[in-house]
Amino acid sequence: MSSVISIFNSQGQAEEALQELKESGYSEADMSLVAKEDEDAGRQQDVEAGEEMTVGDQNLTDGSTTGGAIGGIAGLLAGAGTLAIPGVGPIIAAGPIAAGLSGAAAGGLTGALVDYGIPQEASQDYEEQIRSGNMLAIYEGIESSEEASEIAAIMQRNGAIDVETH
Repeated sequence: MSSVISIFNSQGQAEEALQELKESGYSEADMSLVAKEDEDAGRQQDVEAGEEMTVGDQNLTDGSTTGGAIGGIAGLLAGAGTLAIPGVGPIIAAGPIAAGLSGAAAGGLTGALVDYGIPQEASQDYEEQIRSGNMLAIYEGIESSEEASEIAAIMQRNGAIDVETH
């Protein structure tokens, strides 16, 4: 089995690609996303005593906001969580890869991606992409080259700046 890994520099493009995969009948259970957390997204701003500050339906003064890098994608994928990765900073991971990356806090993102089955050199490149603010969208469990080609085409059609099959 193989995986298609795509790099997106826009949250909207990554969301559209994952949504199109779902609409094309691909399983949400095989979709993952890794992104650097937007450290400013959940940061509370100075608010006068007794005042509430909200953005959309999120109350920023009660601590109920979740990381902002993935936004709507967290609604598409289960298991979104925030991890602190040495050399990268806080990231958000959603989907099956989230469990595999939970040990990355000690060994770094590259090591976790290698453990996930991605070659060392590609893992280093992906870590650099995350560090620079891009997102990885991953579809795993692909059984045929035709399926891999169709998934890659969907990713490219939605703005992936790089697509690879591993």
